[in-house]
Amino acid sequence: MRVSRALLACLAGAVFATGLSACGSSTPQAAQPASTTPSTTTDSPASPASSYPRTIKHAMGETVIPAQPKRVVALDQSFVDAVLSLETEVVGFTTYRAIDEKLPDYLGTALQKHGSAAKAVGTLEAPSLEQVIALKPDLIVSAKVRHEALYDKLSKIAPTVFSETTGAIWKDNLRLMGQALGKEDVADAKIEQYEERAAAIGEAIGEKNGGKLPMVSVVRFAGEPTVRLYVEKSYSGVVLKDVGLPRPADQPTSDQIAVNISQENIAQLDADHIFVAVYPDPAVDEIKQKFEGNPLWGRLKGKKHEVSDLTWMSAVGLLGAGAMLDDLATTFGVDPATTG
Repeated sequence: MRVSRALLACLAGAVFATGLSACGSSTPQAAQPASTTPSTTTDSPASPASSYPRTIKHAMGETVIPAQPKRVVALDQSFVDAVLSLETEVVGFTTYRAIDEKLPDYLGTALQKHGSAAKAVGTLEAPSLEQVIALKPDLIVSAKVRHEALYDKLSKIAPTVFSETTGAIWKDNLRLMGQALGKEDVADAKIEQYEERAAAIGEAIGEKNGGKLPMVSVVRFAGEPTVRLYVEKSYSGVVLKDVGLPRPADQPTSDQIAVNISQENIAQLDADHIFVAVYPDPAVDEIKQKFEGNPLWGRLKGKKHEVSDLTWMSAVGLLGAGAMLDDLATTFGVDPATTG
């Protein structure tokens, strides 16, 4: 999409007026290893370009996309993952916590093929409209929960599609990207491949464990004086459920993605296996050390495994889920069930 000098000047003025400049900064907030899952990097044919123009219904209304997008700016890491998974070029992304001036290695071959030239366009909290314009995208994607206030301005740059939110609905968001990119069949096929792989890993874990799947917990140290216990409605919770790994029956649940657990309630974290993610920050390390110094932490019966905060918490997409499956296969010593 070509952007006129007049529109560029108009949007640049809006950027200045609202303080959304390229030099804006923000306080970091969540984020690991490369996934070796071939099933998410195999080139697949897209729907015919003749299926455009098309109208996409999404969280902000309807957007007409005149031609199949080839250059996408993804303003949330989950959509970077989704667009790369669908074998489409990501030209711009926002920085967020451990995701700095380059995209993370866990994106693997998909990043090398379809995102090697991607550039940062500001922070997740304050994307730079000027930098987005400079990349001349033909599609901009994000979530309403992230950038609702910027939707109108972004829509003047290029067709813009938003999901409602991110997290546990990552499969729905991948399908939404499939509609926008003309790759619905690719999205469905990738999800099916992932779910088959997850089920195969779960079956192998069960066989190795005498026919019974071990119970698991996922906890995260992220900066609060408590630790977060992630439930099945979280991103990592969906992946573990796809594998078939159960939670202890008496484990706290929530309508949110996590429950905050204080030191006196450490026993609520227990399971056969406890996966521990730690946001990389000295202040977070101090909180973790306090928990680990509590005698109740030592009384947990479950085996503890430290996992990447980036893939288990921040990735929120198919490639990140593949990296989680890699971790689970390694942890339990089973075939990673990769194909090809």
